[in-house]
Amino acid sequence: MSPPVFAVVGRPNKGKSSIVATLARDDSVYIDARAGSTRQSRAFPMQVDGETLYTLVDTPGFQRAREVLDTLQASCNDASGRPRAVRDFVARHSGQERFRDECELLRPIVEGAGIIYVVDGSCPFGADYEAEMEILRWCGRPSLALINPIDNDEFTEQWQAGLGQYFRTVRLFNAQRAEFAKQLELLELFGHLDTDWRRSLQRAVDVLRREREHQHRDSSAMIAELIAAALTFQVSQKIPDGTPGEPVKAALALRYREALVRRERQCRRQVEEVFHYHNLQRSEDVLALEDADLFQVEDWYLWGLNRTSLTAVAGSAGAFIGGGTGMVLDGASGGLLGGLGTLVSGAAGAITGGVGAWRYADEIAQFRIKGIPTGGKQLNYGPSRNPNFPFVLLGRALLHHKLLCQRTHADRSHLALNTQLLEQVDEGQRRKLARLFARIRAGKREEERRAELASLVLGWCLAHDQQQANMDTDKTFGELP
Repeated sequence: MSPPVFAVVGRPNKGKSSIVATLARDDSVYIDARAGSTRQSRAFPMQVDGETLYTLVDTPGFQRAREVLDTLQASCNDASGRPRAVRDFVARHSGQERFRDECELLRPIVEGAGIIYVVDGSCPFGADYEAEMEILRWCGRPSLALINPIDNDEFTEQWQAGLGQYFRTVRLFNAQRAEFAKQLELLELFGHLDTDWRRSLQRAVDVLRREREHQHRDSSAMIAELIAAALTFQVSQKIPDGTPGEPVKAALALRYREALVRRERQCRRQVEEVFHYHNLQRSEDVLALEDADLFQVEDWYLWGLNRTSLTAVAGSAGAFIGGGTGMVLDGASGGLLGGLGTLVSGAAGAITGGVGAWRYADEIAQFRIKGIPTGGKQLNYGPSRNPNFPFVLLGRALLHHKLLCQRTHADRSHLALNTQLLEQVDEGQRRKLARLFARIRAGKREEERRAELASLVLGWCLAHDQQQANMDTDKTFGELP
């Protein structure tokens, strides 16, 4: 049996393309705030591992529904002949500019697609919508209506009353914010509209659930690999005797930081690909400190740990924290880490030039020099000994993952990586992580430690879906009142 096909129809600019993007998990679906941006029907298959589970068809909006309905009623006065009348209308008027949009949206329906009728719950219901709903009823295909609250849900009750006269099933579904579990609920609902769809859509739900688990597992492995690699990374440069050391040090430190930038960005891209995001834009608050010693802060915390937690975990790891140990990143890198160590200020969080509590004197890593038997020296930079550095990487990676889990493929806003996200890691877990990071640095049973780290990260990744499912402050899908 062929996978189910659903035509997403309605008026222009009511969120049809957003529904398609979300349910097809395809961020290539064109979404434009201007009405009428979709002029041709286009199919978007929902695929997992090359298998098409179902297909969504994005369609143009109704333009002349009353004229179309008048034409249909003039050609047919028998309810049993209505589906044929719609097919004949499409065949007769295809290619004509006057009914171009109506023919485009009706074509997949007369070819056997189910109907998903989309309206905007922030706009009032009007009797003029009844013509297009009546046309869809003439098609004789299984159908449901979705109320997509683009700006608000002020007119939801009006829409429920109006739609309920034409559609057996009416649901509220926010295409921009519907979490994964709600998307699956909608697919299961589709399966109850037609017995021929039920088995296919239940399989789709099962496949998508399994894939989601794999997505979390793959993401956690990538994040763990990023952190472990960063903890053991170093760069080296041989220099002849008599060569000035400071310029070489600066170049070596720059190479080290740029490599870390690439590693983090590569990890992000990989995680995004796992979740089928290919065109994300990012927004980050970057605080570029060209010379760490010039800046001080009194009340601060980082992407990683605050001062109290840092002191506690350092004790667990057997590390010594000096006056500037918390320094990680943009301050040491001149902003080259692309926000990797962006300071996220608390209540007082302003960067000042006054006398602060802790000075940022340490960099991420330190230089080491050793002689070479054939002459000259080898200058090494890294690996990092900064106890906060891996927590910063972890906090940023978890934030990135959580935002992906909360996002739909219809959301085209910037991915804002500018908040802290280590509150989900309690003090006991932080101490355990500190010991784990120290062992990875030391190269002790490295593969086993990386696997242990990936297991911890997986737990937090899985929790992101559960946290989103438990949020009841923003209703994205459900029974209407």
